[in-house]
Order: sequence, then C-alpha cells, then structure tokens
Amino acid sequence: MNVAPSQDPTPQAEHWRSYGPLDLHPILLHAMKAFNEHGYHGTSVRDIAGRVGVTVPALYYHYENKQALLATLLETSIKDVLDRCRAAAEEAGTDPLARFRGMVESIVLYMAHRRELAFLDTEIRSLEPKNRARYVALRDYLQHMLLDTVEAGVARGVFTTPIPSDAVRAVLVMCQGVANWFREDGPLTAEEVAERHVLLTLGTVGHPAAVTGDLPLSAALVRRGGGVRQRSR
Repeated sequence: MNVAPSQDPTPQAEHWRSYGPLDLHPILLHAMKAFNEHGYHGTSVRDIAGRVGVTVPALYYHYENKQALLATLLETSIKDVLDRCRAAAEEAGTDPLARFRGMVESIVLYMAHRRELAFLDTEIRSLEPKNRARYVALRDYLQHMLLDTVEAGVARGVFTTPIPSDAVRAVLVMCQGVANWFREDGPLTAEEVAERHVLLTLGTVGHPAAVTGDLPLSAALVRRGGGVRQRSR
C-alpha cells in the first residue's frame, strides 16, 4: 500500500470541509462496525461475512484476512485526514496562524464527521508490526505538518510555547479525542466543536489572544454557551 497522502483533484475549499456518505466497500463498512462494537480480537471473519451476507471464501477473495481489513480501514482513515489537513494548510497560505487554525479545524471536522472510522485508531495495538509501522509513519507525517507550522509561528512570535513538540502532541490528542465522544444528535454541531477546539489548541501553543481571551469568537459559539468571554476594553 502506498503510504503517501493521495492526490485528490477535488477543489481544496470543497474537499476538506465537505462530507458526504462514507464510501467504503461493503466488506470494509461492516468490518468497521464490527470492530467498533466488539473490538478487533472480539470479531471473527465469519462474523463480518455474516453481516455482509457473503461466504467466508468470498470475503477472502477481496481481502486476505482480518488483519488486512483493519490495516486498510486505518490507512484509509489517516490518508483522508492527511489529505484534508494538507488542503486546509495550502488554502491558508504561509501565515502560521491561518495554517494552524485550518489544520486543526480540518482534523476536528474529520473526527466528528467520520467518527466510526476515526475511532478505529484505538485498534493500532492490534496491527501486526509491518502494518503498524506503515500506519505510524502516516500519523507521524501529520504530527510533523503541525509541528512545522507551530515552529514557524514561534519563530515569528505568533506562538509562545517553549515546547512545540509537546504542545503539538497535546493538540493532536485533544483533536483525536473528539471521535470518542462526539454525537450528531448532541448539543453542538461538528463545526461548533471545531471552532472550540481551534480556540483551545491556540491556547495550547501559546497564541497571546487565546490566552488573554481577546480572540474573536463567532456569534454561534457565544450563543451556544461557549464559556469564553471577551475581555472588556
């Protein structure tokens, strides 16, 4: 499998913010649901085949084994995150603040809109060494994209964190955690959750306006009880 992010011809502005129905092969779709419900080790190939409505040999015709299903799902997920994150960064241009905001927004939107797929990151422990190494390399690519942006911001005085690497790790953990708790019928939309996380992560990397409370908030976030007040001037 190619570990490089794919080259998608879809216009960037539409690509990274837009989400249609999840387009997965039926075998992958049912494998994803089974892994989320019962865990990788609690799911058998026979279980997946039964959900799809095919025989086990028919399933093996498409995918070599259960490990191939998990590896394909995880790589499909991380490559989509990378494509969207890179598109958001390119759209933002060279300004570190705009790039960081766009990248965080893109990651959080993915975690919310593709929650079932993103949640499978918890099964990284179930990957065999070769598959795990390939997946970790992709996750590291995402981390380095963010780190490069934060370090550029520190160099320009936009961010003040003295520990960019640790700050970026914290940002990613915060964003990825959305897949654990976000619900479509919850009190916040995916877009509102993304805006909140942009604010929270800007504080993590030490953006002065986020720390002091001077960062502008959308009217929607304020109406929904964002819990952040603008400082009086």
